[in-house]
Amino acid sequence: MAVLVSQPTLKAVIVDDEELARVFLKELLRPHPEITLAAECANGFEAVKAIAEIQPDLLFLDVQMPKLDGFEVLELAEHAPAVVFVTAFDQYAMQAFDAQAVDYLLKPFSAERFERALERAKLRVGERSVPAMLARTARPPEQRPERIVVKDGTRVHVIPIGKLDYVEAQDDYVALHSAGRSYLKQQPIARVEAMLDPARFVRIHRSTIVNLERVTRIEPYAKDSRIAILADGTRLAVSRSGYARLMEAMGSGG
Repeated sequence: MAVLVSQPTLKAVIVDDEELARVFLKELLRPHPEITLAAECANGFEAVKAIAEIQPDLLFLDVQMPKLDGFEVLELAEHAPAVVFVTAFDQYAMQAFDAQAVDYLLKPFSAERFERALERAKLRVGERSVPAMLARTARPPEQRPERIVVKDGTRVHVIPIGKLDYVEAQDDYVALHSAGRSYLKQQPIARVEAMLDPARFVRIHRSTIVNLERVTRIEPYAKDSRIAILADGTRLAVSRSGYARLMEAMGSGG
């Protein structure tokens, strides 16, 4: 008697803000009984929630979407599926492969091109070697983000860079302070510093980065030490090297 070995079912999630694009991808997946479409999402917030709940094997992900873009979705995702980017814009290809994407489908694409991407994605799932936290270094430093996204349980906070007051290192996390509130994000402060525009944000202490626009004055505190006082009254320690960087950034030259 022949023993039939059933093919394992792979869970897939489609993320695209255009309904026609989602319909097209569903049609391309239809001939593949080994793949179950577990969810389709119309924006980044839905995607983050679906990835956490479903933990898909495959993720077909658009880049430009309202609320959160594709790279921000990956940054917030704690589960690491095999990712195929599907987008109408070719300028994100390098970022996509930096984020360990399996493939990059540029709209419009053919069914044959989709099949090649799907085969690559299935191989990646089989290898079980997809790195966790895919997009921690997805954005090259020359492309400064306009916002920082923070996951807090099932909620996602979006902090515009211009509204960021200061950043504090707290062990493996950073505390992002904005408009009287604090948000914890698991990320080294050096990586946050690399994201920020040095003309607007200065490392004034090994554990603190400040938004120059928030600094109202600098006062001596003790021998060879100073504090920066922000517009809301917050007082931040300034190291000797931090003071030199602060003066240089403020155009005082020392």
